[in-house]
Amino acid sequence: MKTLNFDFIVVGSGLAGLLAAFHAADFGSVALISKSELDISNSNHAQGGIAAAIGEDDDPDLHLDDTLVAGRNLCDHDAVSLLVKEGLDRVNELISSGMEFDKDLNGHLKLGLEGGHSKRRILHADGDATGKMMTSFMLKKVLAKAEITPFEYCAAVRIIVEDDICKGVQALQYLNGENILFIGKATILATGGLSRLYSRSTNPYTATGDGIALAWQAGARLADMEFIQFHPTALSVPGEDAYLISEAVRGEGAHLLDVNGIRFMTGIHPLAELAPRDVVASAIFKRMQETGSTIFLSLRHLNDIDLEARFHSIVAHLKSLGINLLSDLIPIAPAAHYMVGGIRTDTWGQTSITGLFACGEVAATGVMGANRLASNSLLECLVYGKRVIEKARIIGHHLPLKIEVKEIMLCQETDQDFLKIKNELATIMTNQVGIVRDENGLKNALSVIDSISNNYINQSSDYNFHKMTNLTDICRLITLSAIERKESRGGHVRSDFPFELDEQLHHIIQQKGEPLKYEPVRK
Repeated sequence: MKTLNFDFIVVGSGLAGLLAAFHAADFGSVALISKSELDISNSNHAQGGIAAAIGEDDDPDLHLDDTLVAGRNLCDHDAVSLLVKEGLDRVNELISSGMEFDKDLNGHLKLGLEGGHSKRRILHADGDATGKMMTSFMLKKVLAKAEITPFEYCAAVRIIVEDDICKGVQALQYLNGENILFIGKATILATGGLSRLYSRSTNPYTATGDGIALAWQAGARLADMEFIQFHPTALSVPGEDAYLISEAVRGEGAHLLDVNGIRFMTGIHPLAELAPRDVVASAIFKRMQETGSTIFLSLRHLNDIDLEARFHSIVAHLKSLGINLLSDLIPIAPAAHYMVGGIRTDTWGQTSITGLFACGEVAATGVMGANRLASNSLLECLVYGKRVIEKARIIGHHLPLKIEVKEIMLCQETDQDFLKIKNELATIMTNQVGIVRDENGLKNALSVIDSISNNYINQSSDYNFHKMTNLTDICRLITLSAIERKESRGGHVRSDFPFELDEQLHHIIQQKGEPLKYEPVRK
């Protein structure tokens, strides 16, 4: 097994990973590991934009208040304060370094409005391609750094912990089956989310929660795993993927209509279509159940030709399916979109394991609470992708690795077994651990997950069995936490406990070998 030594090991090439690698390169050598191409990530798919209190009528304190309201009182205030205040600095730095956001004819930034925001504060680039433009911009900067060595098609399969210290990761090269030990003083997980665990998801195929599973297996603490954000408006066409229809479309005035043409959100929330995502997603889900039909997004009343340029990526995708953004009713339904919880960190990205850090969607910094405010995700990448290195760079070098690490092997013969299990888990998670949950469904899901784990998972060195273990571990962790939270808050909706309860206002912490614990919200 090959061993490679670096000062920093960054796992994941979304915006958080690219930022972490970029800043780490100022302090030493960096391995940047991606299980696909470097430009495949949730960040790259982000359409809406990046939130920052940059407008003349805006203020970071207003942004903070909006984030806390959307997070249903479960946000850690210190983490949110850092996000909105340092976030403004990070966005201005990004602009100064050459990143171009869309401007009007007078050269002023075009600021969009999205659900849960009290001000227009969403910067976007190339219309609805903000994530792609930002990741492309940072990727060029990363590839220009001689200190950074990229490793594509290289999947992390084990976090190496010895004497309670993270010393690196074991990875598997897809192209040749080679195992590599990446050893370094600091390992940064930026592996993104897990929404591909569900049947309908807006995420790329890589978003299966591997980083969270590996961190849990290594002994790291996790927080708030029950909170999965479902995006309200993902295209719902038979035989087609759940393509995201950006929240910014509703920000520009689009309406949600049921099959009878009724605009139902006006009677549910004062902000109607621009209510926080958890409110809109659950309202759509319930109306679909009531009517037995899909819901439609309508821009027919707007008559604004400029919207075609603003949302050119969405326009092109819909056109390929014979749908016109401006004149047709667009069939939509919620889809799994964002992991709100994750690996518990402090405000520097430090996990409970010395030398192991996390940033971006994989991390639970306390910023998102019970429901992510729209367009805060890219901002979190900017802020915490830099903060994580401020702490990681001061860690001293670790002693050499002493333990023996077993190889994990590629095995095409079990590919179909893995796909079968993955689809079974996606079905049970969608049906029983989805937008609306109850105790019977959750316990049934847990029984199925445990049965799959007991019947199919073993200690084999086969990579497919390794992936099955990751999937069942993650599904179990989400389900156990959802059973434990006996209330409805944010992205966690229980039909048998339909209200928020003060006694449930805490983070639920999970750690391998330990009982579930509660942690108070940091004020």
